[in-house]
Amino acid sequence: MKRLQTSLLQGTLDLMVLRVVSAGPRHGYDIAKRIEVLSRDILSIGQGSLYPALHRLEERGFVKATWKMSETGRRARFYALTAAGKRELTASEDYWRAFSTAVEHVLKGADA
Repeated sequence: MKRLQTSLLQGTLDLMVLRVVSAGPRHGYDIAKRIEVLSRDILSIGQGSLYPALHRLEERGFVKATWKMSETGRRARFYALTAAGKRELTASEDYWRAFSTAVEHVLKGADA
């Protein structure tokens, strides 16, 4: 299957980032790679999409960034979910499930 660019999925990027960091603090490159792995190499998140999303989530208080050493020995910003981020993740997941179910109903019923 062809890789999908994040411009097609802009509305879901925040949700995916929140879900990935809910498992524990991660730096940007690790977040992008984890989304790629979890999507079975269908989604590719570029830096031009990822870092603005991380900054937006940080400004809204959903993630907190701290400087740490990465596994490669380089200094990197690690992003962790906040309490507000946990609440947002739950609400966003509920919305996404309802939305995707509605779209699936339309796709199945369009030919009827």
